[in-house]
Order: sequence, then C-alpha cells, then structure tokens
Amino acid sequence: MYEIIKARLSEELKHCPFTKTEMAKRVGVSPEMITQYITTKKLPKLDTFAKLCKELDLPATYILGLSDI
Repeated sequence: MYEIIKARLSEELKHCPFTKTEMAKRVGVSPEMITQYITTKKLPKLDTFAKLCKELDLPATYILGLSDI
C-alpha cells in the first residue's frame, strides 16, 4: 500500500499548480515532510491526508489505490 500512496501522491504533486513549499503551507506541514511522504514509508496523519486530498482535488480512495478516479 505504501508504494501506491507514494506513487500517486508523487504523480499528483508533480501536476499540482503549487510548489512543494506552497502545498506544505496549505496542509500545515514542512516541505521536508511532503518529501518524506513520497520517498519513505512515512504516511501523513489523517487530517493532513484529508487536506492533501482536498488541495489536490482528488478523492482519498484514489490516493489509497482503492479506485481509479
């Protein structure tokens, strides 16, 4: 599951209109934490995950690998 979440977050963040720093501010974490979400097994806390989904305008089920949008 880590790999799916990492891959989808990474891909969506590449196409996001915000920089990593801007996204980090929007969801209340450091830019380094955003990097950890896509390069390590570290997962965002539930509230941060919800904010990421909202900012990326994606359903949580997609990021989790449970749907294909």
